[in-house]
Amino acid sequence: MGFALALSSLSFLLAVVWGGPLIRWLREHRIGKQIRINGPSTHRVKMGTPTMGGLLIVIPVLFITAALNVANLLGRTVIGRSILVPMGVMLSFALLGAVDDYLGVRGYRHGESLPARWKFPIQIGLALATALALHFGLGYRRVALPGVPQSIDIGLLYVPIATFIIVGTANAVNLTDGLDGLAGIIVGSAFAAYGVIAFLQGWTYLARFSFTVVGACFAFLWYNAHPAELFMGDTGSLSLGATLAVVALMSGQWLVLPVVAVIPVAEALSVILQVAYFKWTGGKRLFKMSPLHHHFELLGWSETQVVQRFWLVGLMSAMLGVALAIL
Repeated sequence: MGFALALSSLSFLLAVVWGGPLIRWLREHRIGKQIRINGPSTHRVKMGTPTMGGLLIVIPVLFITAALNVANLLGRTVIGRSILVPMGVMLSFALLGAVDDYLGVRGYRHGESLPARWKFPIQIGLALATALALHFGLGYRRVALPGVPQSIDIGLLYVPIATFIIVGTANAVNLTDGLDGLAGIIVGSAFAAYGVIAFLQGWTYLARFSFTVVGACFAFLWYNAHPAELFMGDTGSLSLGATLAVVALMSGQWLVLPVVAVIPVAEALSVILQVAYFKWTGGKRLFKMSPLHHHFELLGWSETQVVQRFWLVGLMSAMLGVALAIL
């Protein structure tokens, strides 16, 4: 655990140093955020703030993890094959998110990112490939139940469930990324929780990876704290969400993921319920606006109040998730 925490500090330092040049590069290339016209009016001042900030997280994490596991990766050991999965997911979803961010800023129509009819099937394909690698390549097929000593073998059912969890978590975190500091602090707390779970279960390499992500997320918050100098974009939110799901799946404690990541789950559910209620009632709204953080903004909460209160809920839920996992 000491080494894992040291890696978190190293990741933080590297990402903070890398942040300044990244922001300057994004500004030079005019890769700035487009703001929804129908969103809260207070957000319009954020127009043009550099996006694709997920690069600040992804690059240091992949660099540190690869350097730490170079012998395992070259020797194709069990740990080497295992660590390739979260690394591959982080990289592939980051690339997908980067394309989406770039098209949203510099595409043929500014403000229009990658169409959902392309983006969603690609996510499913990447998630399915990951689920197959986990099941057939690494032998994952079990789920742990809180308070039950023995995990349960679910066989081939693991593949569709894992695919759903990866896609669902990626998009849930993506929906959470709407306020300064919100997604970074929520995801950082969730990775810290799974880092502790992995360590207590003896999965040292997974704990080290998780805390490396935590350090990079906190470094991102250095630049994303209100008022933000840098936005995460889909580059960060999709990759972090999908990677968090993979870490949960590899720990075997994926049933507690909705508890550990309660805020992203609530954000996603608010969108689903808003759309369903709107169609069911012929135009009425269940929330003032979705995702959920915008609803509370329109109720009169300031942006910092929403972020701080959501983080308090997320932190307590992450602690509860750890407690359930070690029962």
